[in-house]
Amino acid sequence: MPHYLGQPEFDHGSTERLGVLLVNLGTPDAPTPAAVRRFLAEFLWDPRVVETPRWLWWLALHGIILRIRPARSAHAYQQIWTQNGSPLLLHSQELAEGVQNRLMQRLRETTMVVLGMTYGSPSIASALAQLHGAGVRRLLVLPLYPQYSATTTAAVFDRVTSILQGWRWLPELRFINNYHDDPAYIAAIAGSIHEHWQTHGREHLLFSFHGAPRNYLLAGDPYHCQCLKTARLVTEHLGLQPEEWTVSFQSRLGRGEWLRPYTDETLLQFAAQGRKRLSIVCPGFATDNLETLEENAIRNRAAYLAAGGESFDYIPALNASAEHVALLSEILVQHAQGWPEATGVKSVDANMKERAIRAGAVR
Repeated sequence: MPHYLGQPEFDHGSTERLGVLLVNLGTPDAPTPAAVRRFLAEFLWDPRVVETPRWLWWLALHGIILRIRPARSAHAYQQIWTQNGSPLLLHSQELAEGVQNRLMQRLRETTMVVLGMTYGSPSIASALAQLHGAGVRRLLVLPLYPQYSATTTAAVFDRVTSILQGWRWLPELRFINNYHDDPAYIAAIAGSIHEHWQTHGREHLLFSFHGAPRNYLLAGDPYHCQCLKTARLVTEHLGLQPEEWTVSFQSRLGRGEWLRPYTDETLLQFAAQGRKRLSIVCPGFATDNLETLEENAIRNRAAYLAAGGESFDYIPALNASAEHVALLSEILVQHAQGWPEATGVKSVDANMKERAIRAGAVR
């Protein structure tokens, strides 16, 4: 039997709301081995993340990984930790606040935006409890992963739907799977690269996406294809030639084969081939985090320079920029169409299409 929330779930006098749940991966509460161990134990035990048989993975996780990795990862987190905490959490909170303010202008003021993390705090459970207490009757979930993967996006869906099983009165639910080829997202990534190049100079562009085991691709996960499409669309927007950009994948775990080429190996090959100057961007990450700031901007940069490279420019994630807030808000407006909060509100894409029809460009 489901364990329903203790409070009554129907109030004749309550105001119905549209709730928006933004979800990012999560972060340890502190850059300490103990906090990192708690985070990794939750993260790496998710069967969406590691599909190895549970008994075998339990032995590897608790017998080896959680004994060795927390201290090493804690040291890495210490390199990027700020006085106010984790960069991923801070950027995500600012992003959620920005989207809230933007949607209050685009939709009804009763729209409510909250942030949840798949692992760690604030949890998806606490975020949904906040929305439930506010009387949300329509729920729009946006995982902050532009490219869909079962390891990330589907993990969010599992958490959300598992929690909703305990609600007596379910809200209408819409779940946004990806936005890897959304024109506003592509334009924002291209714009950030162009702006960076205006200051630092234009160099060979390396797209570094988070890796995934190759057998996930073979099983049907679309992540690899969506990463390649994102990179292609961005380079088309920038007018780059094929020899001016490369795609690679980072952050692999274990000895199995992951999506290739690997970022760390690609950087060393570039240096050995005499490619001395490089710009690197990570469009699969909505906000900067351990993988972008420590792995790329610090560790991979040092390895590339030590191997003979002369210039390594990391282009920051979109974070809580005005462009990022605007594009996510418009994606949410698109998906809220047909709900009361979006009555009379057209998305930017809908307005553009209507103008094209009037001009005779679309039939």
